Amino acid sequence: MTLTAPAGGATRAHRPPAARRAWRAASPYAYIAPFFTLFAAFGLFPLIYTAFVSLHRVELQNPGEMEWYALDNYTALLTDAFFWTALRNTFTIGVLSTVPQLAMALGLAHLLNYKLRGRTFFRTVMLLPYATSVAAATLVFAQLFGRDYGLINQAIGIVGLGPVDWQTGTVASQVAVSTIVIWRWTGYNALIYLAGMQTIPGELYEAAEVDGASRWRQFLHVTLPGLRPTILFTVVVSTIGATQLFGEPLLFEGSVSGGVSHQYQTLGLYLYEQGWGFFHLGRAAAIAWVMFVLIVVVVGVNALVVRRRSRKEAGR
Repeated sequence: MTLTAPAGGATRAHRPPAARRAWRAASPYAYIAPFFTLFAAFGLFPLIYTAFVSLHRVELQNPGEMEWYALDNYTALLTDAFFWTALRNTFTIGVLSTVPQLAMALGLAHLLNYKLRGRTFFRTVMLLPYATSVAAATLVFAQLFGRDYGLINQAIGIVGLGPVDWQTGTVASQVAVSTIVIWRWTGYNALIYLAGMQTIPGELYEAAEVDGASRWRQFLHVTLPGLRPTILFTVVVSTIGATQLFGEPLLFEGSVSGGVSHQYQTLGLYLYEQGWGFFHLGRAAAIAWVMFVLIVVVVGVNALVVRRRSRKEAGR
């Protein structure tokens, strides 16, 4: 009785060695091709096309008609006072929201890193603000910061302070918007820090405790050095988020201008106002590329600082 090999086995058995080597060399690229295809279609192409549009005069009513503008859109931004106001507001709101947010997240993660009852419950609760809709959270905070009947003004009135116009004052409105960002992202960053803390070897804490180090000194000399890559990651991500801030300031008062005097208009709101308020798509594309360059510069500076610090520590 003669056994016949399956067709697939015969094909593999008689496949030429050269073709087999070529397949082995090309198969890894075939596996990752879907990712790069999607990235090129939805990431790289929009980025390049936005740069192309930023060099033209394009109106929303007739997006197919383009007039070559060269760098005129960028020049117009540099001479627009509202652009500099939006840039300054983006920086101040970013600092007001990022610094307290990361500091509070680090403290919460440090507390949850110890053995506590109901740690799973607290971790879940910290993620609830992140899971909440931006629109719902902002509308609630807009009511809390109301001038006449807001709970915040009623609370500060108990201690003898007068009501604050949170939607008109420059500093007050930026603090209010920053509070929404802090509330939404503190728990998320705390869980990231907590995950980083749990990768630090317990022997380091035991050795520090044997040497008589308090919990504060353990935090300074064991936790913080071990969390340095995680802290860099959260700083970069928070900086990108602050540069692209849009939903919170838009819904805080419902105005794309960021208040009556543009006192909390961010670059994201300014982009939306130029593109879909004034119909200048070319100007909006130029703003998008300015934001992209700012993010690249900030990330590059952070990476440079970390690299220099690592070299100094390695040279000790």
